[in-house]
Amino acid sequence: MKVEQRSIDYIPDSERHGKARDLFNIWFSGNMQLTPVMTGAVAISLGLNVFWALVAVVLGNLIGGLFMATHSAQGPKLGIPQMIQSRAQFGVIGAILPLILVMVMYIGSVYYSGLLGAQAIHSAIHGIPVWLAMIVLNGVTLIVTTYGYDLIHAVEKYFAILFGIVFVVITVEAFRLPLSANSWAVSGFKFGPFLMALSICATWLLTYAPYVADYSRYLPRNTSPWATFGWTYAGGVLGTGWTMGLGVLLAAASSKFGDNPTGFLAQMVGHSLAPVVYIVIVLGILGVNVLNLYCAFMATVTTIEPFTKIKVTPTMRFVILAIVDAIGTWIGIVGQGSLISIMNDFMLLLQYIMVPWSAINLVDYYLLRHGNYSVKDIFDVNGKYGRFNWICIGAYLVTIVAQIPFMNVDGVYEGPIAKALGHVDIAWMVALILPAVIYYFAMKAKLNTTGELQEIQTQAVVQ
Repeated sequence: MKVEQRSIDYIPDSERHGKARDLFNIWFSGNMQLTPVMTGAVAISLGLNVFWALVAVVLGNLIGGLFMATHSAQGPKLGIPQMIQSRAQFGVIGAILPLILVMVMYIGSVYYSGLLGAQAIHSAIHGIPVWLAMIVLNGVTLIVTTYGYDLIHAVEKYFAILFGIVFVVITVEAFRLPLSANSWAVSGFKFGPFLMALSICATWLLTYAPYVADYSRYLPRNTSPWATFGWTYAGGVLGTGWTMGLGVLLAAASSKFGDNPTGFLAQMVGHSLAPVVYIVIVLGILGVNVLNLYCAFMATVTTIEPFTKIKVTPTMRFVILAIVDAIGTWIGIVGQGSLISIMNDFMLLLQYIMVPWSAINLVDYYLLRHGNYSVKDIFDVNGKYGRFNWICIGAYLVTIVAQIPFMNVDGVYEGPIAKALGHVDIAWMVALILPAVIYYFAMKAKLNTTGELQEIQTQAVVQ
């Protein structure tokens, strides 16, 4: 039990440890919790029947997992957190743009997940108000996150075993619930709601992309990229696909599920197992919020580091984490509204900002630089990656604007193209293709002009 000494700095070979298979536990247990269950319920709220909602869940996770796991494979080779590597694309200062968005995203995740966990505690012990339960839960999250990488891996390993057993019981009971006659009808296909559900499900795993390499960066440098990819993909897709599918069944069986999901699950498994369900739900929220808070910490330090050259001591680590945790907790205490509605809008907004970032990062890493980066220059404001890379920033901003006509955020905004397509939101497709094309050709021309492209190709051949 020792506080992690590293923050955003490079992990030297002497401190590398672990196996690629450890990543399965992180991403399986991190998704075996109530939040993705609620995301799966969104597919039913959009108007799909059980069959097509499950198809959307499976396809969405298979697609989203590809991006997530491909980012994870970068960790062992580079030995640095995921978002700081964005400096090689956006520039050392320019990377602050996606970093701020990532901080907002994960503070929102701390709020949403923490609120679900607090409601679970309140449902189990009515004498504890939701606000107090949230403070206690997020306080424990703060302690685990302060200790950092090794404790997180250890906790998630045992959580994975416990969650797997309990969710088998919950799933068996869910299949016993009565469903309407047309729940499994293939003829019940609705194109607009299906594509919307597909987008939301694909976005779930994609939102891990900004920090997925944070949990593989300590692995030995010679760890197989395919092993890193495979174990991450398996854990993420299995965990999320399972829980989202469960959400589909529960929402289809009862319209009351979204009002009190924890209480519904406890009642479903019976009085004797209800305490176990409450415990698992709370631990599941703890498990994922540790990941969210750890990422928010990394993003915060990466944002301020170019201006302060901050040295993250254990005390400083705790202070930064406590501030971020307090903000997420405060939002959760004052936040209001339907949980399913909040999750629907939140996941849609995330895809508009995270998909173009992911496309740019993957194109740069795999197609242009082939994983060859100067870690020294990533930490140097005056290094070869520069303060700002306007090609990358321009491609990113153009893509965000280009998505506007394709957006459909229910009750908030609907673009003209989305309306013309029957209320179908295909902005994520634009966000995937447009920045990749713009960045690849423009950046390739720049690298070719400076001679860096030839240097990268030579390094790739040597390796």
